[in-house]
Amino acid sequence: MRLVFLALALWGAVHPMWWFVKHMRDTGTGLGGLIDAWYVNASTTGLTWDLTIAAITLTVWVIGETVYRRAWLNLIAIPATFCIGVSCGLPLYLWLRSRPAPGNVGAARLFC
Repeated sequence: MRLVFLALALWGAVHPMWWFVKHMRDTGTGLGGLIDAWYVNASTTGLTWDLTIAAITLTVWVIGETVYRRAWLNLIAIPATFCIGVSCGLPLYLWLRSRPAPGNVGAARLFC
């Protein structure tokens, strides 16, 4: 499962970013034009809010579990979520979270 999560995080980083860069190149408007396009109609505005709420929810979960588990490296999923997207941040967090605890060999076999 860990390799699936890692592959999804990489795909979630590259694929959406390719489309964002393509849009910015095609329109010549840069990041401001990309953000404006997120609100061009009710459909894209709804999708933008859907992803924003999902990103906030993921952030609350990451912070809560990171404090509880004291696995501070897992916090890297937060900037990945807001700088790249939920499509990268969520599978990245699941990959980080699935690391076996020290001395827990059974979990290591399950998630490898």
